[in-house]
Amino acid sequence: MSILDLIKMEDKMMPAHYKTLTEKEMEERVQSIKKRFGNRLIIPGHHYQKNEVIQFADFTGDSLQLAQMAKKNTEAEYIVFCGVHFMAETADMLTSKQQTVVLPDMRAGCSMADMANMQQTERCWEQLTDRFGDTIIPLTYVNSTAEIKAFVGMHGGATVTSSNAKEVVKWALSQKKRILFLPDQHLGRNTAFDLGIPLTEMAVWDPIEDRLDYEGEAERLQVILWKGHCSVHEKFTTNHIEATRKRDPEIKIIVHPECTREVVSLADYSGSTKMIIDTINQSEPGTKWSIGTEMNLVERIIESHPDKQIESLNPYMCPCLTMNRIDLPHLLWSLEQIEKGEPVGVIKVPEEVTVHALGALDRMLSLT
Repeated sequence: MSILDLIKMEDKMMPAHYKTLTEKEMEERVQSIKKRFGNRLIIPGHHYQKNEVIQFADFTGDSLQLAQMAKKNTEAEYIVFCGVHFMAETADMLTSKQQTVVLPDMRAGCSMADMANMQQTERCWEQLTDRFGDTIIPLTYVNSTAEIKAFVGMHGGATVTSSNAKEVVKWALSQKKRILFLPDQHLGRNTAFDLGIPLTEMAVWDPIEDRLDYEGEAERLQVILWKGHCSVHEKFTTNHIEATRKRDPEIKIIVHPECTREVVSLADYSGSTKMIIDTINQSEPGTKWSIGTEMNLVERIIESHPDKQIESLNPYMCPCLTMNRIDLPHLLWSLEQIEKGEPVGVIKVPEEVTVHALGALDRMLSLT
């Protein structure tokens, strides 16, 4: 979200007095509102959220999973989405017009999603299709804006998650010779590499320089990766892995595929948030794990498994700043505004964007 957007919404910012309330008072008020609304209100909570918010979540999960669960809760008039902007957009697109999706803090965003905007994407598409003709199909990680999802849907492509990326990439390469993968280069590269595509047949599109960077032959390119990344997962390095293994050779290292290729190649396992959680859940007592993903989730996993030795691959990692915008005061404020009949932070995706974005989502869901 731009500085101008923040200035425009200044009058919708949370009043300062919420920060003076005690934690107990806020928790009691949130609980009371939830009780009064009953099934008319649900709170989905993303895995990366703070415990002070997650304690009130009706269900937790990854971004698409939460949106799909919100869709199933047809009795809910209000969906107070504890996540980030692109997640709330997806929830709005999947739910009915009678339901209202609220983001408690409109500053809650995703730096990766913000690394691809429509102007950049349209320029990229024009230059790539001028060069390679009708040989490209676009894919976008669900961690992207509704507009980018709509662009992909309009051009016959699909969304992907970190769980189903391989299936969707395989499908895409059966449709066209090349894919354009937005906005996370690392997930795209790791997925393509696991499918047997050599790095020499991958290129990186730089949206700032409007330039295609590659080392092999242009005509052999199969995967064009958008130069975007997750600011959290990119901070896990090979040095962290080497230091961890030197300190404890028995420890197993598991990382998210948003980490760099070098980190993923050195880890014992890599996979989606769900895969990481399931792997730890199914592991034997006494096993040792070093996890390369967001700190709030790692700490929650540690608390849930006192019978195992679990740590963060980067012990000095800070929680994601944008993912952590929503706190207890903002949650309470958004709920009290709903109760007043004056909801703030309402997320509404334009109909023309929704139609094409749902096309991209539906293609993915039909494949997995």
